[in-house]
Amino acid sequence: MLHTVPVQGDGNGWARCGLGHRHWGRFGAAGLLLVRPVTVEFQVLLQHRAVWTSDGDTWGVPGGARDSHETSVQAALREAAEEAGIVADDVEVAGLWHDDHDGWEYVTVVASALAEIILEPNAESADLRWVELDEVENLHLHSGFAKTWPRVRETYLSR
Repeated sequence: MLHTVPVQGDGNGWARCGLGHRHWGRFGAAGLLLVRPVTVEFQVLLQHRAVWTSDGDTWGVPGGARDSHETSVQAALREAAEEAGIVADDVEVAGLWHDDHDGWEYVTVVASALAEIILEPNAESADLRWVELDEVENLHLHSGFAKTWPRVRETYLSR
């Protein structure tokens, strides 16, 4: 039997789910919703996606295509490192939110910041910003994140 080594970046590409939607990520996609406490409230790190990216000029979480050999957590942490400079050792995963599209899935990895995060945006990020929970809905959100946000907030960020 011939064994092959997974190719890094093999998840980049378009896929069509069982619902007929077109999605970026041949093996699904994942993103990191990073949370930090501020006094009695929380803030979340949001990315203003560069105009040229898929669903550009919207706000969401750093994330992207999952490679064939990655878990959703690995993919979200890799993408967050690439797009925002986030170091995996500086976060602790608290939970996963699965958005299933009948054969294609986006997983929001919810994590807490364990240290001061130094943000280093790459070309895919027009901006990175810590946002108060009540201000998230005021931004022009990525359509998938807009749908997921109320449920993720209620599940993981309600006090």
